[in-house]
Amino acid sequence: MSSEHVDLRRAPVAPLPVTVDARPQRLTLDLTRTAVVVVDMQNDFCHPDGWLASIGVDITPARRPIAPLRRVLPVLRAAGVAVVWLNWGNRPDAANLPPGVLHVYNPDGASGGIGAPARPGGSPTLQAGSWSAAIVDELAAQPGDVHVDKYRMSGFFDTPLDAVLRNLMVTTLLFAGVNSDQCVLATLTDAACLGYDVVLLEDCAATTSPPFCHDATVYNVAQCFGFVASSASFTDSLADPVDPVAFAESAGQG
Repeated sequence: MSSEHVDLRRAPVAPLPVTVDARPQRLTLDLTRTAVVVVDMQNDFCHPDGWLASIGVDITPARRPIAPLRRVLPVLRAAGVAVVWLNWGNRPDAANLPPGVLHVYNPDGASGGIGAPARPGGSPTLQAGSWSAAIVDELAAQPGDVHVDKYRMSGFFDTPLDAVLRNLMVTTLLFAGVNSDQCVLATLTDAACLGYDVVLLEDCAATTSPPFCHDATVYNVAQCFGFVASSASFTDSLADPVDPVAFAESAGQG
């Protein structure tokens, strides 16, 4: 860039194709055009002192993605895959939340709800910038990771998520986090409708809902929206990436 000229071309990036075991078929994708979206792995949903545990929910299932995410995220980062942390983080005044959303978190009118501390003297529930909305310690973010606050089940509604991903020239999204049948699924289906190719990392997603809800989510993702794979399919495949020339030819670029 200079006072007389601006070059709008994006710098070319050599593809990094990998083939992974997935359902309904094996899948080849370009990791340079891929991001992993980690949904709601935050204290209010996954920590024993968070909001969900405070209302009597067993958060054991919500913590199951932690171990596989600790294994796969460093591998994906090393391959150049963008890591996006998508956490529920509301405005302090909750001014953009309609009654229907507020009701979800305070259905009986006596549970405190959004903005109220889950415990006396505690952090305000699901408030942006608070402990409640922070990523659990076991999954500490790294420099270069992307952080997006959301205010609905879908992380695309009224957020910069789509704009950020398009600026990164991402076309494929890997999904992880909680709850698989709620915020993960809502964001994944919106992504598919927006034209992204979507892959659910089955072992990196979980729900505190009854088990059949997760099973139905996995079925519907593979049947209707995209693909389902394990985190191990990526860590294993990255040890044996596809030849870039063959990948380009198979994509009609050769």
